[in-house]
Amino acid sequence: MVNKVTWQQVGHVTEPGRYIFRFGWLTIAADDLAVWEQFPGAAFALVKTAALTATNTNTDTDTDSAEEFRLGAFGLPEKSALDEY
Repeated sequence: MVNKVTWQQVGHVTEPGRYIFRFGWLTIAADDLAVWEQFPGAAFALVKTAALTATNTNTDTDTDSAEEFRLGAFGLPEKSALDEY
């Protein structure tokens, strides 16, 4: 099962960055935002990334235990039959 998110679902963010959502942390790149600006209805696949741990970040504690995601391939909504008339 592939989970997808739309611009609306992520609150129409306007800046690249790392954001916390109910499903975990999501990193949104400038290129992702450019797609959404051109195609506001596009839905991106969520790609799970390797979570950073206290060991590989050189910190004493791991405060970010939520899952990490980035945006992958995107799809455009299909045209409805009404759009053709």
